[in-house]
Amino acid sequence: MSTETINQELETTKNNEVSWDGGSEPFKASYGKLMMWYFIMSDAFTFAGFLIAYGALRFSVPTWPEPDFVFQSFPGGLTGMPLIFVTLMTFVLIASSATMVRAVQEGQRENKKGVVFWLLMTILGGAIFLGCQAWEWHTLIVKEHMTLSENPFGRHIESGTYLAGDGYDIEAGDTFEAGAYYLIHKKDGEWNQIPYRTADGEIKRQELGPPAFGSLFYFITGFHGFHVLSGLILLLIIAINAASGIYVKRKNGYEMVEKVGLYWHFVDLVWVFVFLVFYLL
Repeated sequence: MSTETINQELETTKNNEVSWDGGSEPFKASYGKLMMWYFIMSDAFTFAGFLIAYGALRFSVPTWPEPDFVFQSFPGGLTGMPLIFVTLMTFVLIASSATMVRAVQEGQRENKKGVVFWLLMTILGGAIFLGCQAWEWHTLIVKEHMTLSENPFGRHIESGTYLAGDGYDIEAGDTFEAGAYYLIHKKDGEWNQIPYRTADGEIKRQELGPPAFGSLFYFITGFHGFHVLSGLILLLIIAINAASGIYVKRKNGYEMVEKVGLYWHFVDLVWVFVFLVFYLL
């Protein structure tokens, strides 16, 4: 059987109907959109690998930092507000995804002013998110002293008597309940979680989770933050082009807005998983 005959059979069903009429555009998607989907899929596997690695470490040890304690700071010097700030961050980023949808819709209507306005709103939301993340990093590093090699969070204590030591002003003879959290006044006047637990009247360090907690947190959230920053740069360039009328002259119109919109929605979706893994588990 010749190659030509085989090709004809593959192109035709039993009812003599053409089985493929998509031409050069599979799923009626342009080349640019298809390449964006390829990039998103490859990047999704990268993030999945990082989060799976974190999860494997997280559930391979018996104890781990409590998100309610680690992420309880709020601007203005407020504390004791677990996950409130990061929840607001997440809301802002999801809201920016909604403004991105509006930008795409205005592009389909060929409304240049609408496209520019909603792109700027998306940029504003992304910039606020990055600013919030920078504040969170600064708080964790400067105030809480969480570094790539140290994990100051999530220690718990057992029943026993605390002794003074290691820079903490602790009166001997005080007894605490097992598994409870206590604030111990440091000599420099700051209040911090005590990094010890007691056993038989002896102070012992008890890390709730390995020091890798900090390095994994900074690496994964930083990698996501880099994607947000890249998206903001792309959005700014596209907003400038849209304002100058470049896309009005193009055959495919505002398709570039749709392509960067796919990327932005992906970045937002990834953050939902990062939020789940680091802040809720």
